[in-house]
Amino acid sequence: MKGGRTLATVLTLVALAEAAPVAAHTGGTNGYATVTIDRRNVHYSLTLWPAALPATVASTLEAARAGDIASRDQMLGVIRSKVTVTAQSRRCEPGQGSLAPPTSKESVTLVVDFTCGADVRDLLIRDDLFDVLGMDYHTLARIDAPGQTEQFAFAPETRETRVTLDTANDRRRGTLSFVLLGVEHILSGYDHLLFLFGLLLRGGGLLALVKIITAFTLAHSVTLALAVFDVVVLPDRLVEAVIALSIACVAAENLVAHPVVARRWVVSFCFGLVHGFGFSSALRELGLPTQGLVLSLFGFNAGVELGQGLVIAAVLPVMVLVRNTRWEPRMMWSSSVAILLVGVVLFVERTFF
Repeated sequence: MKGGRTLATVLTLVALAEAAPVAAHTGGTNGYATVTIDRRNVHYSLTLWPAALPATVASTLEAARAGDIASRDQMLGVIRSKVTVTAQSRRCEPGQGSLAPPTSKESVTLVVDFTCGADVRDLLIRDDLFDVLGMDYHTLARIDAPGQTEQFAFAPETRETRVTLDTANDRRRGTLSFVLLGVEHILSGYDHLLFLFGLLLRGGGLLALVKIITAFTLAHSVTLALAVFDVVVLPDRLVEAVIALSIACVAAENLVAHPVVARRWVVSFCFGLVHGFGFSSALRELGLPTQGLVLSLFGFNAGVELGQGLVIAAVLPVMVLVRNTRWEPRMMWSSSVAILLVGVVLFVERTFF
C-alpha cells in the first residue's frame, strides 16, 4: 500500500514538472510594457515572447514577426481593444500601431500611440490582455512621465492603475502591485517550494527550522538585489539547472540514514543564493531607475516572503503533528523520493533541453 501511495505521488509531481516548466520561476508568463506620457499623447510599447504564450497567440506573433501583415494587424488590434487609456475621464484614441524593429530572435515588440486631445494630468490605464494571452500572464509596466517614473504589475486581479502627475500615491499603488506579484510568484513557483519542503522534512526541532527558513530568506534576498541591480547576473539556463539540482540534492540527503540536521541551514543558505537569481528575472527587464527599482524590489521581495510564510504556516503544523510518530518515516521517505525524481527530471530538462 505504501508503495502505491508513493508511486501515485511520484507520477503526480512528474506530471506537474512536465506541464509547467516555463512558469516555474515567473509565476506565469510576463510581457514588458513601457508607457510614455508626452503632453497629449501616450506611447505604449509591449514586448512579448511567443514561446511562453498560448499556441494560437504564439503562431500569430511568429507570423507577424516574419512579415505577415494580417497577423501584425491582428495582434495590434488586440492591443487597441484590450489596453484602455483614459485621460481626465476621457478615453484616448489608439492609432493603428506598428511593430518595432526586432531586438532579439525570441521577442516581438508591439507599439501603439494613443491620442488624448488635451494635456495629460490624470491617466487611467486598464490592461485586459489576460483575456487573450491567458490568466497566468502579467504585464510588468514602466510608466514614464515628465519628471517621474512609476512601475506597476498588471494581473487579472489588478487590471487598472491611475497615474497622477507629480504625486506619490502612484508609487505606493505600484509597490503594492509588486507585493501581489511576489506572492503569486512564490505560490506558483513549485520548484522553490519543493526545495524548501525538502529541507523542512528533516529539519529537526523548532530552532533548526527557524534557522533553515531564515537562512533561505536572507540568501535569496541578497542575490535577488544583486541580480536586479546588475551587480551579479548569471545565465538563466545555469540558474534554473542549479535550482533543479538543489531540489534533487536535498531530497537525496533526506534518504541517507543520518543527515547532518545541524548544518542544514548552511545548505539552505548556499542554495538560497542561487534561488535569488531565479527570482530576479521578473524585475530586471523593466529597466527602472534606481528609486523605482528599489520600491519594486522591496515590494516583490516582501510578497515572496509573505507567500513563503503562508505555505510554511500551512505545512508546518502537519509536519509537527506526524513528528515522532510511526507515520513520520513513511511521509519523509515517500515525499523525498518524489521530490528527488522531480528534481532530476527538471535538471535534465533544463540542462540539455
